[in-house]
Amino acid sequence: MKLGYMIIILLIFAWPLYYLYERQLGAISFLLLAIFFLVVSIKEYKKFREQKERDGE
Repeated sequence: MKLGYMIIILLIFAWPLYYLYERQLGAISFLLLAIFFLVVSIKEYKKFREQKERDGE
């Protein structure tokens, strides 16, 4: 995922996550951010693994 897309997504979701944080529901916003970065890291790992397999053959 491109860095620009990640920044745009984080900016779009910044207000709702801050709202949850203000309502003492910070754990939910932290969980959502953790899931987002997990998905991004899995996508990057898959790209890296595919590139490694193509270079190895």
